[in-house]
Amino acid sequence: MNTTTNYPYENLDNYTLSDLIDRSVSLYGELDAFGFVGEYPISYNEFGSRIKNLTKLLIANGISKGDKVVLLSENMPNWGVAYFAITYFGAVVVPVLPDFHPSDVHHIIKHSEAKAVIVSQRHLPTIEDDTNSDLNFVVNLEKLALIDELSNQSYLTQIKQSFTSLEKISLTKTTKPQEDDLCAILYTSGTTGNSKGVMLSHKNLVTNALSTFCKVKILKTDIWLSVLPLAHTLECTVGLIVPILHGSSIFYINKAPTPSVLLKAFDTVKPTMMLSVPLIIEKIYKNKVLAKFNSSAITRNLYKIGFFRKKLNKIAGKKLLETFGGRIRFFGIGGAGLSPIVEQFLFEADFPYIIGYGLTETSPLIAGGSILGDKKKVKSTGTVFYGVEIKIKNPEPQTGEGEILTRGPSVMMGYYKDKQQTDEVMEDDWFLTGDLGHLDEDGYLFISGRSKNVIIGSGGENIYPEQIESIINNETTVLDSLVMEDDNGKIIARVHLDLEIIDTLFKAYKTPDKEVHELISKHLEDMRVDINSQISSFSRITKYIHQIEPFTKTPTKKIKRYLYKG
Repeated sequence: MNTTTNYPYENLDNYTLSDLIDRSVSLYGELDAFGFVGEYPISYNEFGSRIKNLTKLLIANGISKGDKVVLLSENMPNWGVAYFAITYFGAVVVPVLPDFHPSDVHHIIKHSEAKAVIVSQRHLPTIEDDTNSDLNFVVNLEKLALIDELSNQSYLTQIKQSFTSLEKISLTKTTKPQEDDLCAILYTSGTTGNSKGVMLSHKNLVTNALSTFCKVKILKTDIWLSVLPLAHTLECTVGLIVPILHGSSIFYINKAPTPSVLLKAFDTVKPTMMLSVPLIIEKIYKNKVLAKFNSSAITRNLYKIGFFRKKLNKIAGKKLLETFGGRIRFFGIGGAGLSPIVEQFLFEADFPYIIGYGLTETSPLIAGGSILGDKKKVKSTGTVFYGVEIKIKNPEPQTGEGEILTRGPSVMMGYYKDKQQTDEVMEDDWFLTGDLGHLDEDGYLFISGRSKNVIIGSGGENIYPEQIESIINNETTVLDSLVMEDDNGKIIARVHLDLEIIDTLFKAYKTPDKEVHELISKHLEDMRVDINSQISSFSRITKYIHQIEPFTKTPTKKIKRYLYKG
């Protein structure tokens, strides 16, 4: 299968990040590339210059092709500089999610055999606390300069600058990587507790970025607002590599993304494109849109009638666009399943959303919706991206449902130092996603849930916790939920409530604690009965458990299911 020869882009001799960045600097040199919200951005020429200077610094201090370099930082313009500098001459970048626990970071440094770390000032203490690694040197990301000596750190060797000056280091074609070379190792956040190092080649990443042409038209005048962590493959591929390919500009928030900070960023940047996890848009819908409709008995009742709901959603959609700055034409949603009710709102509101599906192991895009005039189907993740194939393994005769398999140039090279787990997820050249779903007659993919999470009902029925959770989470008082099977084979749900709403609802500030607890218990039981009326009889929940503490989550806001038992 030849899937890497017909992408509609010229001046790209090889599918490597170094060729891609050289092309973009040549074509878009004077255009704005990266900046913080409210600050003047750097140009593509400046971006390219920083990349080459950092590349020379790495080479001068002993990094060569194949060496691993860890990148640990919050989002900032220099994150992309470091990412492309490391990979420019064939070294391997190991991006680390900034929300990882320090012990996880130390494990990744050790396991990847990293020779150097490029780190932001904020995360420098994590590196200083690591006493078991064999790092040669550390680079400060903000300054793009060596940290010669860290206080009280005997494990770091003080760097002696190479006798060859940086200016004399030549970056020729012979120093550049080949498209099948290892480019990045991404350690998954993992909801099962087992973080694996996913090996992605230059071709994996570049072809995945190139494949987006079939879903969305991206212009050099587009402005992206980046809010997801760049170390996550969705933001890195779609929110970094894709905009660079097209000469767009990208802005980052240099503060904690609180609602007020985000609103100000939307107003300042007025982005045309951005990516989001479902949690963000679901919270906006529940706390802003639905809360507004429920504030009046008239609109609350009208919203239950299909004709009026569509009219109200259309009005709310226009206000939502204004909230995002008024110019959004692409709002990509990925990383987890989106609530069907929230998607129905976005669809009826004519909001320019796209739902994408993929995994770290697939660089990540497998399937997605389109804003190019293609038909959009609610509850579907769309059709495959260019160059990608999918098939359903052992589909059930009645539903067509089975495990989703995929192949194409974006499928990973394997798991780092783990051939056994690699072999377990590969059948010939097909990757076993572990997700269940089906394809309709038009080739649209519908996801049911993770195969490992499926609960088998007493009659042999497949029960998908994620689908029930999406219904529970639409309740105004619910922040998160987790549906599972208890030791007796009964389906139960742990529910984390919004205590601010509960306090207001039950006037907790002037009600005895015992009475508040009784009111919460009754509220949970009422909710359980209501939810059970909306789902199949074999999926009904027998008990709600009040999850007082927030669920422990991965950096991409998925609940770590393995930590909780019935």
